[in-house]
Amino acid sequence: MKINKLAVLNKMSVYNIQTQAELAERLNINKTQLSAMLNSDFNPIKTNVYNMMKELNLTFEELTTEENVSYNETHMKQLSLFENFQDNLDRFEYQLNEYVDITNVVSNTSYTSLEAFAGAGGLALGLEMAGFNNKGAIEIDKDAVKTLKINRPNWNIYDGDIYDLVDQENTLSNAFFKNIKDIDVFTGGFPCQSFSYAGKRQGFADTRGTLFYPYSELIDTIKPKMFIAENVKGLVNHDNGATLTTMIQVFKSIGYQVYWNVLNSWDYDVAQKRQRIFIVGIRNDLVQKEKYNFKFPKPFEYKPVLKDALKNVPESQGMTYSEKKYKVLDLVPAGGCWVDLPQDIAKEYLGASWNSGGGKRGMARRISWYEPSLTLTTSPNQKQTERCHPEETRPFTVREYARIQSFPDEWTFKGTIGSQYKQIGNAVPVNLAKAIGLATVKYLNQFNN
Repeated sequence: MKINKLAVLNKMSVYNIQTQAELAERLNINKTQLSAMLNSDFNPIKTNVYNMMKELNLTFEELTTEENVSYNETHMKQLSLFENFQDNLDRFEYQLNEYVDITNVVSNTSYTSLEAFAGAGGLALGLEMAGFNNKGAIEIDKDAVKTLKINRPNWNIYDGDIYDLVDQENTLSNAFFKNIKDIDVFTGGFPCQSFSYAGKRQGFADTRGTLFYPYSELIDTIKPKMFIAENVKGLVNHDNGATLTTMIQVFKSIGYQVYWNVLNSWDYDVAQKRQRIFIVGIRNDLVQKEKYNFKFPKPFEYKPVLKDALKNVPESQGMTYSEKKYKVLDLVPAGGCWVDLPQDIAKEYLGASWNSGGGKRGMARRISWYEPSLTLTTSPNQKQTERCHPEETRPFTVREYARIQSFPDEWTFKGTIGSQYKQIGNAVPVNLAKAIGLATVKYLNQFNN
């Protein structure tokens, strides 16, 4: 009898079991015993097999039958990762707190980029401003695809599911990759809802979380010189750090040195407090040749505020508040929030949050002209995440949203008004992306002198 290791691996992903050590603990055996169970030449004890069936919700046939299982290169690599992960990896050893001035950085050659989960194009546009030539963008949302195509008709857009690229026997045979080779930087802000403090925090048990896997598969197939992955700050400590630790392990196992840090967009010419983690990978052969180590962009001296971002902003459509919400927010002064409301109104508006200490200061929030916006959400009139205009009692308009995210005025957004807000709210601020791009150019320039 042989254990189907692929079935075990898949179920571990479903139930967010990160390591062999964790699975062994659940089975009440040690890691050596588990490794022996998974060895093709070993006949495991029936009690342990039964416990594994129960723990992973597998039938006897699913756990022990390997017939009709396709062990393609992706699956073989996953099995290898499963067997070789470091249970004691410390994610904070990979946090890089070194910064470089990017003020005068200019590329000394033509660099190329490829992006997954491109969305409305904030990250790709920022890299273009830093000097990168976009060779392709992968996006499944139809409205976001229309946004990309109308703004950059020359970009090679893959309008579909990223899994359709990964699942093919030879990924690079797809027509999308016709002119894509020797990519300098592969980027992507893979969907982060399942890793967000505001979400269910189920990590890899959430199917959205598993979109990290096709992202890493494409990196392994294309082998870019570098990659840049963006996500919410909550990824740092999600699942007690197990999620980020697993990502680092995957990136290291496919041949990359990994660095990460949390950057605030307000430090990089964006009138918005928006903290995001950036994970940067450098192919091992480059690391061995480097004289200058990668560093994150040094924060700028001037930090813009709302009046800087919205000066002469074009008129555009925007959502409105309900009559009830309007009456509440109309009482809030610029720079204020629910604490500035009369107690009876605040108590009614906050509801259950009042009993837990009143809630965070983002509720019933009106932004001042002389401060940065709080992090923009995907819905401007959503309760508990209000971002009210400083003078008028309304949410920011679409173009105001875009300005706060540092999109240029000529960047057009397609789809319904709700879709446009969502695209902008999910985007990487363009100026932040440009700063990351220039830090990347600074690093790559050393190989092209």
